[in-house]
Amino acid sequence: MKKAILIGMSGCGKTTLIQRLENETIRYSKTQVVRHYLDFIDTPGEYLEQRRLYRALIISSVDADEIGLVQDCVARTTWVPPSFATTFAKPIFGIVTKTDLAASPAGVDYARSVLAMGGAQRIFTVSAITGDGIADLLAYLNTPSSVNAGAR
Repeated sequence: MKKAILIGMSGCGKTTLIQRLENETIRYSKTQVVRHYLDFIDTPGEYLEQRRLYRALIISSVDADEIGLVQDCVARTTWVPPSFATTFAKPIFGIVTKTDLAASPAGVDYARSVLAMGGAQRIFTVSAITGDGIADLLAYLNTPSSVNAGAR
């Protein structure tokens, strides 16, 4: 499996998604520091929300094969700047989370547009709670990365 770093706002569901993907018990836990899992790197939302902390994201991304930008479909705000993907020299994919809470398709569409403007090359829509979209995301993560295909 590709190692992915997940970057997104506080409360967008990064930790819950990782818990689902790693087959752990889902429990709320505020991420205070960068946390390494077997196949994922979880980052605090504040690292995206405060530009002066972008360096921490860049440094943490060195250990990842790909960058996952995360935007929940309930939030009507974002901290993902346009062309954010150019910050990293790695493939970028997007994940729209909390689809089980979407009041309408407009929320999902907004999240998709934020991720596309941020530079996500492929975008997945998922719910860590119901499991919708998880199989597609796992299939993608289980394909070899074109950048680091023979590195592992």
